[in-house]
Amino acid sequence: MDYPSKNGESAHDELANRIFFRLYQCANMLHKTGSRAVEPLGLTTQQWAVLGALSRPEAKGGVGVGELARYLMVSRQNLSGLVSRMERDGHIELAADPQDRRSRLVRMTQEGGRVWREDAPELIRGFYDMALANFSVGDMAHLLHYLLKLLDNMQAIDKASGAGEDSDAVPPLKSKGQ
Repeated sequence: MDYPSKNGESAHDELANRIFFRLYQCANMLHKTGSRAVEPLGLTTQQWAVLGALSRPEAKGGVGVGELARYLMVSRQNLSGLVSRMERDGHIELAADPQDRRSRLVRMTQEGGRVWREDAPELIRGFYDMALANFSVGDMAHLLHYLLKLLDNMQAIDKASGAGEDSDAVPPLKSKGQ
């Protein structure tokens, strides 16, 4: 049963509003505090996500810009500036796709791989430990479950909106990873 609040919202609507506002706050705090955690490496949370995406075994030979944008769930335009900065900093490189010379592949450089494997893990682990303080393994599993459920619903909304393959639509996640 829904109980109206002072302004006429049902309990469901009020909770939904609070959930999405808290997600918005969490996203902003993730960017702020996560970037601060990897700042000694000259990285931001977005760059951290790109290196993480490129560290996956299926990305070893590089991935297309569109594929990377879809995986990270960002627009090509947002990814473009990020890729340029990371290329300038020596963490990634763009190379011609051997299958299609007109396409470009994004891949981690040797220096980017070193930063990802040697320098970043301790800083990232420390951030995770602080951000997830007082979370049990069960709490983390439940949170992941509900975030994936929410993400699936939002992907369905995106697909239903008519977003085509050439847009920033995101296919459902295929792996249990990142």
